[in-house]
Amino acid sequence: MDGAILSYDDLRNAPDLDSLTARAAERGLTPGWIDREAPILYREPHTDFLPAHWKYAEARAAMDGAARLIGTDLAERRNLIMRNPIPGNDIATARTLICAYQTILPGEQAASHRHAPHALRVILDSDGAWSIVDGEKHPMLTGDIVLTPGGCWHGHGHDGAEQAYWFDGLDVPLVHLLEPMYVEGHPDGMEPVKRVVTESPYRFPMERTLRELDAASPDPEGHFDRRIRYETPQMPTIAITMHRMDNGFRGRPYRCTANSAFVVMQGSGRSVVDGTAIDWAYGDTFVSPSWKTAEHGAAEDAVLFQMSDEELMRWARYWRFEAID
Repeated sequence: MDGAILSYDDLRNAPDLDSLTARAAERGLTPGWIDREAPILYREPHTDFLPAHWKYAEARAAMDGAARLIGTDLAERRNLIMRNPIPGNDIATARTLICAYQTILPGEQAASHRHAPHALRVILDSDGAWSIVDGEKHPMLTGDIVLTPGGCWHGHGHDGAEQAYWFDGLDVPLVHLLEPMYVEGHPDGMEPVKRVVTESPYRFPMERTLRELDAASPDPEGHFDRRIRYETPQMPTIAITMHRMDNGFRGRPYRCTANSAFVVMQGSGRSVVDGTAIDWAYGDTFVSPSWKTAEHGAAEDAVLFQMSDEELMRWARYWRFEAID
């Protein structure tokens, strides 16, 4: 007891702030009033992540090399992760998102597994590839979007004649931050097929996307041309938006608190994110981090896929959007 009293007095009677700070630090306490290299609070949204661009043509060449050098028996998922080029970062593409390109050869199968992160696929080049999600076998054709919500068994295969390629998007960095991560392999290796489907809440075919974009109204604020939102209640941390921009369209600049990754589904154009010009073409991926000014324009008729954490930001009441004039 006497030792405890003396310890408290050591804090209570510290001769100056420096001494108090040092003695508090020994007990795992740190003052909120001191200056820090990284402040506790920022005056406005802040991120260290950078605008970045990955060219599909380069990634496809690298995937071709990987397909020659490693099989799905060893890699399970033969993919190449898009790492944001900031110091100390290993895999994150944006603060809450990870993106990758993946490929599979005819006749291959990538064994089923399930994990905490929510995931999706944007199919870039495929005729004959498929995905099993909780027992339902979905075709993966060029332009399709296929969902694999967290906790769902999913595996992939290819019955076609030509190598298939797609984009993967997951909320892995968010799961790492919150720490509920797990992954589990299916006991049968490949999950048995219960039924074959083409219509599913887990699949958005390209023809549906184009039809709904044709019917969409232009953005009245002028930030985008026409766009639609796919509802994904089974994946509440990821929002999916599809954009169509006609040749010559140039959007009004904006910034928002969401982190976004864009994939080029058709056409070509230029986006400027935080002053960085990104000239994009088919299959390319680029990221627009939180609160970075962005504007998008089309050099020819174009369709862009966008995944973001907007729904998460809205749910948490962190969402902000500003037009930049």
